[in-house]
This record gives sequence, C-alpha cells and structure tokens, in this order.
Amino acid sequence: MAVWALGINHTTAPLDLRGRFAFAMDQVEPHLQALREAVAPSAQRSPEAAIVSTCNRTEIYCAGDEAALEQTLNWLAQSGGVSTAELRSHTYHLLGDEAARHAFRVASGLDSMVLGEAQILGQLKDAVRAADAAGSLGTTLSQLFQRSFAVAKEVRSSTEIGAHSISMAAAAVRLSGQLFEDLGQVKVLFVGAGEMIELCATHFAAKNPKSITIANRTLERGEKLAARFGAEVMRLADLPERLHEFDAVISCTASALPIVGLGAVERALKKRRHRPMFMVDLAVPRDIEPEVKDLGDIYLYTVDDLATVVQTGQANRQAAVAQAEAIVDAGVQSFMHWVEQRSSVPLIQQLNAQADLWRATELARARKLLAKGEDVDTVLEALSRGLTQKMLHGAMAELRAGDAAARERAGNAVQHFFLRKEQR
Repeated sequence: MAVWALGINHTTAPLDLRGRFAFAMDQVEPHLQALREAVAPSAQRSPEAAIVSTCNRTEIYCAGDEAALEQTLNWLAQSGGVSTAELRSHTYHLLGDEAARHAFRVASGLDSMVLGEAQILGQLKDAVRAADAAGSLGTTLSQLFQRSFAVAKEVRSSTEIGAHSISMAAAAVRLSGQLFEDLGQVKVLFVGAGEMIELCATHFAAKNPKSITIANRTLERGEKLAARFGAEVMRLADLPERLHEFDAVISCTASALPIVGLGAVERALKKRRHRPMFMVDLAVPRDIEPEVKDLGDIYLYTVDDLATVVQTGQANRQAAVAQAEAIVDAGVQSFMHWVEQRSSVPLIQQLNAQADLWRATELARARKLLAKGEDVDTVLEALSRGLTQKMLHGAMAELRAGDAAARERAGNAVQHFFLRKEQR
C-alpha cells in the first residue's frame, strides 16, 4: 500500500495562488470523487483520499496500490485553473514515511505559521470527517490521521511547543493597538461568523472596544455569535452603506469572491473625512480587494502580512521543537510498521481460507464415518492424520522437487516455519 501527499502552503505559494485552491469542507464530496477518478480512472479500487484546506494550506492525502503523485498534481492544477508546470514549482510531494511525518507535524502545529498553534488540529479533524462522509476515507488514511491526532495530543501534553504562542487573532489586536492609541474608542466590525472570527472577537472584546458589530450572510448565525459579546448584528448586504461607521474591519468568510470592494472603501473614507481605517483580511480567497491596500489612510493586512507578528516568541519555543520532533519520528515509525504489516493481510486471508477448507473437508469425512458407526478413536485418528497431511503436503513436495539450491531454500523455510519450537 502506497501513501502519498501533495500540497501548497504559506511557505511555498503566495496568497492569491493559495486562494485558487480553497475547498469548503461542506462542499468537498464532489471534489474528492473527481480526485479519486482522476488519480486512478481504470483501477478496480479507487484510492483513498482526503483534502485539507485552510487559509495557510491546501493538501491532498492519498493511499492506494501505487503512488500517483503526477496524476494528483494534474488534478489539483486543473481544479485551480492553472497549468501543471506553474503549480509544480509551488507544491511539495511526499511519499511513504515523509507523507506520514508531514501529516504528524501539521497536526502538532510544527508546520504552522504560528508554531504550536492548536487550530489546525480541529481543521484536520474536519477534513477527516468530510472524507469519511464522502466515502473516501479507507483503513490506511484513517490510521494515518488517527495516529496524527494521537501524536499531536502527546506533543501538546509532553512539551511546551504551544506556550506563549501568538495566534492570528492576537496578532490582529496587537497591530490595531499600534494604530489606535485607545482601543476603547474603536468601533469594530467583524465580517463572517466562523471559528476565526469568533477567536478574533474574543481577543478584541477583551480590550473593551467602543462597539462590536457582526455582519454575516445568515443573520441567525451572526446573532448567536453577537450574543456572546453584546454586539450588534447587521446584514452583509448593508455593509457598503455602513462601512464608514467602523474604525476596524476584520473579515473572514468562505466567499469565493471579494465582498469588500475598492469603491465601497473609497466612499467610506470620504464619509470618514479620511480618518484611518484598520482592516484585516483573514480569508483565502480574499474577502477584501487587494487594491484597497494602496489607498491612503487604509492599513490592510492579510494572513501573510501577519507572519512577522506571529513569529514573535518563536525562539522561546525552539527548545521544545526537538522533543516534539522525536515524538513525531516515533509515531512515523509505528505507522510505517503498521503499513508494512498490512501488505501481508491478503496472504493471511488466503491461508485462513485454505485452512478452513481443509478443516471443513476433514470434518465432513469424519461425520460420515461416525454416521456409519465407526469407532470414535479411529475417526479422530483419521481426522488428525488427514489435516496433517494436507498442511505438510506443499512443504514435502518442495523438499523433494527442484535442484539442490531450491531444496536448500525449501529446507530453511520448513525449519523456520515448522521446527522453530524444536530449535529453542
């Protein structure tokens, strides 16, 4: 069984390219089906597959009879509307133990923009649930991810890898504090109501801003989040007309197209008489048109712009990295040993089936003899002799046939499998 992974992340691909390969987990099923068909269109068994998609990475994990990295790359390029040659220079290709090591490091927060961050573990679990619901998560990938979760748990409980970490949400608050002298006088707008916005709202609420507003496409979900912070709720459609009311705008939705355009921001600045606006776009693809960053009095940051901020404190955690990597290595060795054992499963199944056939044949013969009134001891003797002859027939034939070298190999095998007890 081959295991492989292919992906792009914040270290290999720019934000706009990553945005082309963002997959919503609630809509991933048809993509997984198309991927499996493209990777092995003529195979009897489709490969197992899972897609992990976050603001910092898009990764494909597969397991099948043979690795198909090139076909996987071709499919990903086609799904994002770019050439395979263009995408190739931004991707990493991993096979076997390296694919497992990468999955374990991602789950443990060792491959994140924020070293030791915990959010990626929940995103991985979402991807696994989506693959399971789509019917593309087989035994091998299930083992890979379950073991990655176990490794991540051990890393977090046994090391200080996550100590003093600065999340994207905390980084956004830190940057806003550099622009505004008093966050208590700032009106904050959050666009979206997902997990990232919830984290950001929690951090900003701790600074007691003047007001908090949640804009979301679904009012019900927005109201649920707003209730936690005593915030106002507004419809997403009202955003262009009310944008000027807010000093800070943090956006993170699953929209495929920008929802805050250049024109809307220009009109908002005029109404604000060019008082500065702080904007953070945490979405991939972008929620805010990139041209907005060129406007005077606009301070726009993307997930990539926050990278330098979240690196603060990295040196304090480097001592824990070596310990975490050792835990990952042990997990990789255990998983690869399991994969190697799995290759023997078909042969084990065949052996069991053959043994069951022999047993059934001899039992049927014994029952017939008993029904005819034969002596029980005689029947049991015949049963045991028949089973023994069937089990040893192949070995005896190999010992008698072939040349001297073949008989020697057969003899070594017979001693190994049948005479081990006597050799002790």
